[in-house]
Amino acid sequence: MKASILYKAILFLFVFQFSIINAQKKFSTPYGNNKEEGKFAKVNGTKIYYEEYGTGEPLLIIHSCGTDIKAMEYQIDYFKSKYRVIAADSRGQGKSELNTKELTYNQMATDMEALVKHLKLDTINILGWSDGGIIALKMGINNNVKINKIITMGANLRPDTTAINKWAHKQVREMHSQSIKMIKKGDKSKNWETELLLDKLLLNQPNITHTELQKITAPVLLMIGDRDIIKNEHAVEIFDNIKKSQLCIMPGTNHGAPRNNAKMFNEIANIFLTNKFDYNEEN
Repeated sequence: MKASILYKAILFLFVFQFSIINAQKKFSTPYGNNKEEGKFAKVNGTKIYYEEYGTGEPLLIIHSCGTDIKAMEYQIDYFKSKYRVIAADSRGQGKSELNTKELTYNQMATDMEALVKHLKLDTINILGWSDGGIIALKMGINNNVKINKIITMGANLRPDTTAINKWAHKQVREMHSQSIKMIKKGDKSKNWETELLLDKLLLNQPNITHTELQKITAPVLLMIGDRDIIKNEHAVEIFDNIKKSQLCIMPGTNHGAPRNNAKMFNEIANIFLTNKFDYNEEN
């Protein structure tokens, strides 16, 4: 594998953002691999792994593409003293089983809805990063579970360059090509078949319309960094099509804010969750 392609793949899937350089704090709790708190829920023909922390109002936390619960450790650790935090591995990622030939955001949203019902939660808040944010928007559109508030970080409506910066789109195409090459070579260094499904997910999805966004009734905080994978103007587009929405473009910040600028990210998210949502219906 060419070093440049490998580096870009790691960068885009945010593993770079989870490296020791950006891991500013080591947690005593092994989030994502906690044998005491980890459980499986049998839903939608698969097994979804999740961990629970804290008590009170439920907060479902959903990680980004190709990662797992540990990616959200800064959010879990911060919010577990304030909420009943449920952190889950999305289908085919982390410890959750795949059990499908294709991955879709619709499917993953349905998985999370089934998990909410499995846990018999009357109302939830959702905090989702990147793919997790897309899943959160899908859940808001579906309205199959009662949602109090939604926070998204770096979510997009489309997979093209009207929504995503060209450099990021190019990296996904390179990742896709590399996954195909490694499968053909019979390489066993990682599960390239699952990687290919994730590549296809990023290349072809989501495809959320403005009409669908307007079905969301829960208040939504849309967050991105001003140097994000997602274009600033695309975040504004999403904001303009959700009636009860707030927009936060964090200065001097990239797509990895939940980890590399966790203090600012968590404090902004907490203000939104704890304060009464206020907006002008005439705007």
